[in-house]
Amino acid sequence: MDVLIESTRSFEKELGRLSEDEKAAAVKKINDCASLFPTRKADVYRKLRRLPLLSDINGYESSLYTLKISQKLRVILAVDEDPIFGQVIFTLFRVVKHDDLDKAYKGVAESLYQGLLHHKRETAPFS
Repeated sequence: MDVLIESTRSFEKELGRLSEDEKAAAVKKINDCASLFPTRKADVYRKLRRLPLLSDINGYESSLYTLKISQKLRVILAVDEDPIFGQVIFTLFRVVKHDDLDKAYKGVAESLYQGLLHHKRETAPFS
C-alpha cells in the first residue's frame, strides 16, 4: 500500500511559524503514522482522534482527525483510504495550539463539508 502525504498552504504556513523543536516533532509524528499505516493501521487509528461534527453530514462519516504532537500542539488531518488504487492519503490541513483546536477544526470541517452540512438528505423519486 502506498502512503501519500499532502499538505495545504495553511498547514505549511503554520508549520513554518513553529520553533525548530516543534516543527521536528510534528514532522516525526506524521512520518511515524504514515510509515506504520501499511502494516499497523489499527495502531495508527488509535493515535488519531476523530472529533464530532457539529452538524449532520447526511449520514456520511468524516475522515477528519487530530494527531497529538505534544501537550500543546495538534495536527488536523484527513485520512482517506483508496482500496482501488491501493493507497492511503494523509492530507494535512492545520497545525495548531491545543487551545485553538476547536475553532480550527470547525473551520476545516465547514470548508470541507459545506455542501453536506447545509443540505438535507433528499430521496430520489421512483417512476
